[in-house]
Amino acid sequence: MSVFQRLFGGSKNGKGENLTSDEAIQRLSSVEDILNKKQEYLESQIENEKSNALRCSKQGNKRGALMALKRKKKCENTLKQIDGTLTTLELQRESLQNAKSNMEILRVMRSAAGTLKKTHDNMNVDDVHDLMDDLDEQNTLAKEIADAISMPGLGASDLYNDADLERELNELAELDDHDQDVSLPDVPIHNKIKEKKDPTRELEDFAM
Repeated sequence: MSVFQRLFGGSKNGKGENLTSDEAIQRLSSVEDILNKKQEYLESQIENEKSNALRCSKQGNKRGALMALKRKKKCENTLKQIDGTLTTLELQRESLQNAKSNMEILRVMRSAAGTLKKTHDNMNVDDVHDLMDDLDEQNTLAKEIADAISMPGLGASDLYNDADLERELNELAELDDHDQDVSLPDVPIHNKIKEKKDPTRELEDFAM
């Protein structure tokens, strides 16, 4: 029985163990961890055999150098196989994770659809229209009540007599005209320019 058969519960008759998606993903991750560790070991072995081949070659041990190179090639081939296996395991794990996510999404959508259907079972279009009509009617009634409350009383218009208002307006207009007719007193402006005397005349006056 191979490593994969032991991990995934395989048997000779081809009937595998029934696993949940979480269990399958966990086992795939475990196999990847094992192969990654083996990959690290093989890489270190390749470096060791490379060093051995160089050391034997310097010592003149050609046979030992060739044997080291053969072991190195064997490790490299195994490492290449492990790389391919890891790629396959990674793709399978991602497929399982995507399938699990899709299943969860489908479960949520199914639950949401059931809830929506149950909600709509308690409603119908006629009830919605009746409700909207009731709301419109109540809004109209509320507006009429507000308008009635805000209207002035029956005798409110008698508080202001048109004749009195016109008389007051005329008085205001007369006062405004009177204010415009009144002018401010003139401010006297004295522009005294000092007369300049002729210097020659000043000398003549001084001589006299």
